Amino acid sequence: MKSKTNYSHNMNVKEIITALEEFAPPQLQEDYDNTGLNIGNPNAEITGILLCIDITEDVVDEAIDNKCNMIVSHHPLIFGKLKKITGSDYVERCIIKAIKNDISIYCGHTSFDSVEKGVSYKICEKLRLQNLNILSPKKNFLKKISVFIPEKHAEKVRLSMFEAGAGSIGNYNHCSFNVSGNGSFKAGENTTAYVGKKGVVHYEPEIKTEMVFPAHLESRIISAMLSAHPYEEVAYDIFSIDNNWGKAGLGMTGETIKPLEEKELLEILKEKFNIKNIRHSKLLGTKINKIAVCGGSGAAFINTAINSGAQVFISGDIKYHDYFLTENKILIIDIGHFESEQFTKEIFYDIIMKKKPNFAVRFSKINTNPIKNY
Repeated sequence: MKSKTNYSHNMNVKEIITALEEFAPPQLQEDYDNTGLNIGNPNAEITGILLCIDITEDVVDEAIDNKCNMIVSHHPLIFGKLKKITGSDYVERCIIKAIKNDISIYCGHTSFDSVEKGVSYKICEKLRLQNLNILSPKKNFLKKISVFIPEKHAEKVRLSMFEAGAGSIGNYNHCSFNVSGNGSFKAGENTTAYVGKKGVVHYEPEIKTEMVFPAHLESRIISAMLSAHPYEEVAYDIFSIDNNWGKAGLGMTGETIKPLEEKELLEILKEKFNIKNIRHSKLLGTKINKIAVCGGSGAAFINTAINSGAQVFISGDIKYHDYFLTENKILIIDIGHFESEQFTKEIFYDIIMKKKPNFAVRFSKINTNPIKNY
């Protein structure tokens, strides 16, 4: 019988990346970000995986000591431009040490911030919130495809596109709009036409089918459509649309199971997130029924949280002047950047275990939070 450590023989870095990016597509990352494989060979065989929030020298040492040759981190190790690697700072020293020890480093960051069941969802889960919605939905991420299909093949092509991920609007799927008409074409000499004769204009009853889809699924949907379509040359159009995509974005709102007092919520946060001191704005004496959250640095969404109807906004990295933006309309609670994202490791773990149960995966024991409280 094989021991648990032998499960690694069937797993390489690329397989882990595929599982992580099926959950949180890298196309969701913010423009400034650097998600994905920061260091390593995608084809390298994995002996073990270490999960963490930040990459530090201690974390790399921990991976080496535990024979983990892949680190999955929330925050990227390589963020800004690197012009040289001389070991002059902790980032360069981590890079050198990881490469010397054949350690691959993958970072999720804003892809996992933006995906529907990502970082902010995890905060809501810990607070047992219900009726969850994205606080700031992803913009300019949806596209629409129109394709012309001969009538008797329309259902087959539609189903293939649905299965590839097209046609989802909110909590509805298999959404399409279909119009009947006649398509015309004249086949040239070097064609193998599905219908019609070479050199003769042919008119064919067709269905024009339209569907929306998220941009990261474009190549998959086109491939599915072309595979199911009978024509040698398929006529289709793809264009971007401005609609918000409610299945991805930053932050989240949710409703409490029962109304909470403000101090009651503060105590819950201290317990659930292991926080000794919490910074917050003026207590307003209101009952809490709806809460807005944003993992990491969420000050940019204070007004969005107010407009959502939430009585509380929970995030990290709230600056002094940001607190004035409340104008007694909302309670702001700063639980800390690290604290708000600490459970991202659980998301990584669940994805990998679903891919390969019993694989050697460890949570880092290093507290990488650089902010200390006296």
